[in-house]
Amino acid sequence: MTPLKRPVHILARILLATTCLVGLAPLANAEVDGTGRLPRPAALAHDVDFWVQIYSEVTTRGGLIHDSRHLEVIYEQVTVPSGARGKARERFTDKIKAKYRKVLTKLATGKRTGLTAEEARILALWPEDVTNSDLRKAKSRLRFQLGQADKFKAGVVRSGRWKQHIEKVFAEHGLPKELTALPHVESSFTPWAYSRVGAAGLWQFTRSTGRRFLRVDNVIDERLDPHRATVAAARLLSQNREVTGTWPLAITAYNHGASGMRRAARKLGTKDIVTINRKYKSRTFGFASRNFYVELLAASEVSTNYEKYFGHLILDAPEDILTFEVPFYTKPGTLAKALGIDKKTFKEANPSLRPSVFSGAKYIPRRFPLHVKRGDLERPIADAINQIPASQRYAAQTRDVNYRVARGDTLSKIARRFKVSMSELVAINGLRSRHKIRVGQRLKLPSDGRTHRPRTITVTQADIPNSGQYTVRRGDTVTRIAKRFGIEEAQILEVNNLRNRNRIYVGQSLTLLADDTVPASPKLATTKGASVSKSKAAAPKAPSKSKTSPHPDAVATLSNPPERPAESHEPVHSTSLTETDVEGLDVDAPAVAMLDGDHLQNLLADPSDYGVGSNSTIEVQGAETLGHYAEWLDIRASRLRTVNRLPYNRMIAIGQRVKLDFSEVDATVFEARRQQYHRMIQEAFFERYEIEGTVTHVARRGDSVWSLSEKKYHVPLWLLRQYNPDLDFASLQRGTPIKIPALKERENWVSQQVESRTS
Repeated sequence: MTPLKRPVHILARILLATTCLVGLAPLANAEVDGTGRLPRPAALAHDVDFWVQIYSEVTTRGGLIHDSRHLEVIYEQVTVPSGARGKARERFTDKIKAKYRKVLTKLATGKRTGLTAEEARILALWPEDVTNSDLRKAKSRLRFQLGQADKFKAGVVRSGRWKQHIEKVFAEHGLPKELTALPHVESSFTPWAYSRVGAAGLWQFTRSTGRRFLRVDNVIDERLDPHRATVAAARLLSQNREVTGTWPLAITAYNHGASGMRRAARKLGTKDIVTINRKYKSRTFGFASRNFYVELLAASEVSTNYEKYFGHLILDAPEDILTFEVPFYTKPGTLAKALGIDKKTFKEANPSLRPSVFSGAKYIPRRFPLHVKRGDLERPIADAINQIPASQRYAAQTRDVNYRVARGDTLSKIARRFKVSMSELVAINGLRSRHKIRVGQRLKLPSDGRTHRPRTITVTQADIPNSGQYTVRRGDTVTRIAKRFGIEEAQILEVNNLRNRNRIYVGQSLTLLADDTVPASPKLATTKGASVSKSKAAAPKAPSKSKTSPHPDAVATLSNPPERPAESHEPVHSTSLTETDVEGLDVDAPAVAMLDGDHLQNLLADPSDYGVGSNSTIEVQGAETLGHYAEWLDIRASRLRTVNRLPYNRMIAIGQRVKLDFSEVDATVFEARRQQYHRMIQEAFFERYEIEGTVTHVARRGDSVWSLSEKKYHVPLWLLRQYNPDLDFASLQRGTPIKIPALKERENWVSQQVESRTS
């Protein structure tokens, strides 16, 4: 194995305190008002008041019937029947909304005299100059908002445990103090909270966003650790502010995504939060996103002045914890006993340890930060660790054994087949329900020395894509690809100039047909598996007429990258991902059906624009090729070259706009496939790395984005672009500040590589 280069993290530790922490403070202060508060536009005052009422007056036993766009129009405060939840509550509120819809229908006819007392009351909720058209539209905007006052009050009490820590971390990152109220909006300060979309913890990180800054797998989920997750939240908010330009947009991006907010600002030609709140229209910019900023302002008001709204409260005492590491793998019961505490107490202090650890399927990882309450200790931590017998010290983690769910499988069937318990399968895979698994899902099986039936891989013949290109996926080999498409291995090796059949990598674009070969079946398979890409492939030379030349669409790169030998297929930098690196990721999950190109739940921290413009053009992003576009469009890459008048030897450049041909698929399908592709790239990359912070590089003479990415900092271009979305990659000017994400190789990834080499 080629020795690993280390990403920029040693330098980061030296510079973070001065570059990131101090450097970000002016961003916060430049935008807040004279009192140090976030902007509070007068036009949003009614919206803030609405949420103050929800958080401080209306409990979860009831709610408000209101207009969804004019929050000052509150028709009624209702009490929900005891025990009514979900559909029952919806039926109850629907009846009330029907009553108001009937009145609004009558008022929309222009009737203003002879009104009943109720009709006059409803009309008086609106301005005197309200039009019949306004009232007709109001019929479709009737909405019920459940109260939150009791939950918010309980959250204020719980917040005492972590408030000091959050304020300290946010101050170090130069963030406005009001942002510390965000957990009230996200989770009511409930660190064990899970949402319906899989967001978790105090800060409600989705899995993919969390993995940028935290470890999230079947052994550890640091989203559930309030201390570690707080640092991650500060980093995400800082990045959002960098790429959106204002705090209102950065805060809204926490819900809607940085890319979505950049698109909103670009579409309306302004970063004004009022204008965006009132005028931006998108199928994904719904009530939650539109109100996220004002909810934060309201939460800050109520939590800061909680005695004004709730009276005297006794907040939970701040946590007094000690953090330590164990230099070997061990069991939680063993460590708890050595510390002199019971297993339950140890579990409560370490919420990031997944059920697989406490079920015995996995060990506590070595060198992982663990917590213990100071008052629970009976002996010094070092003494306790030294007392753990050698027989309970393990050199390696238990191995994962995987099984791919087949049609007709149930969790109980799988458990019986492999002679394990259902509870073990639920724990080790972090399943929310034992009744919900899907065909193709990869399940981890307990590995404790028992013999399991070997996993089989079925290769089915598929149609060759119309583009003639195939993107290498995890688990692929030249042999499997050849069998999948019914072609000879020798043909793949010759057409792609592959000198070693074992040197292909995830994300590599392979040409399946020679120029004079006609595919047996031109129709593309209906369902495409997602692919995981390298950060960036080697930039090829201009092709010759030989069939063995590299494909010119090898990578979306800079306008004039340094040339590399045509036969070289080595990773350009250490942050590239090989096939082995991404083993264990489920790349066969179907693409999410997207409603709009500006939002994807799994790409909330990604500011890149993956949408299609009104003129059928897109902005080229890192790790993309014309071959990718052709595959997602079900057409040939040559068609795109014709449409864009691109010579065969010219590569597309990051930031360039490319016109697409939607004759075979529509823009929604294309966007879904494109976003799925980038989601898998990022999942694979953050399997190995996490972001520790940022450093600022000031461009000097001779610098290029390519050299900074590939040679100096070893950060993939696509990630560098995410931190500098407005930077002109093709023309870097001396003196330009460039944000560089500081990367840290994950301890668990390093351990896996060592174990795989020694086994």
